[in-house]
Amino acid sequence: MPVNVLGFGLAVVIGLTLGLLGGGGSILTVPVLVYVLRYSMEQAAPMSLIVVGVTSVVGALNHHRVGNIKWDTARAFVPAAVLGAFAGARISAAVPSQVRMMIFAGLMLAAAVSMFFGPALWRRNGDDATPTRQPWWALSALGVVVGAITGLVGVGGGFMYVPALVLLGGLAMRQAVGTSLVLIVASCASGLLGYAGRVEFDWPAIAAFTSLAVAGVLVGSRLAARVSQTGLRRGFAVLLIILGLAVMIRPR
Repeated sequence: MPVNVLGFGLAVVIGLTLGLLGGGGSILTVPVLVYVLRYSMEQAAPMSLIVVGVTSVVGALNHHRVGNIKWDTARAFVPAAVLGAFAGARISAAVPSQVRMMIFAGLMLAAAVSMFFGPALWRRNGDDATPTRQPWWALSALGVVVGAITGLVGVGGGFMYVPALVLLGGLAMRQAVGTSLVLIVASCASGLLGYAGRVEFDWPAIAAFTSLAVAGVLVGSRLAARVSQTGLRRGFAVLLIILGLAVMIRPR
């Protein structure tokens, strides 16, 4: 099978995973772009920001329709996330590609743990429990850190945003998932601006990859109610562990 066919086919898989699980699948975008489609890390990170940002817009619109976005909390997080993402993108040129891939591999392993155990790993008992909202500076600090990671390696950061929104922002789980998508969109847009003028974008490939991923999201969303979320989530977590270890062994 030609590599490009495999790579763009995996774009559909990424979208399906996002649609089925409501998040997490986008972390596969950078490895597919680097190891399958053979882009450099400097190209793959901003390309991933476009793919992740557009697919997150689709998810955010769906959550907005059912009232799962807490806009006041999003507004508290967004400025810091935008600042962090722009800074992360700007400093990326000074960070060797292999180091960035090692950081990405570590994030894949962290995401795998979070996905395998699910919200029970960090959430308080009961989805409707209301944790105490933390000071604005705690929200801002977290936003800067996750935003910087987004800009540096091209990952959306939903697996970090969701626990933070529950534990620091005082949101219910369903609101945290919806609100995190707004933060991801803002971070991706800001990170992309940070790469402007430094990276030559392969726009036809980006358009094709993003379109296929969005199609996968739409199909996966329709199938979500028919599959075991726990089994699928844990299976995907195992895949992330395997891929994360592979990237650590052979970073590019």
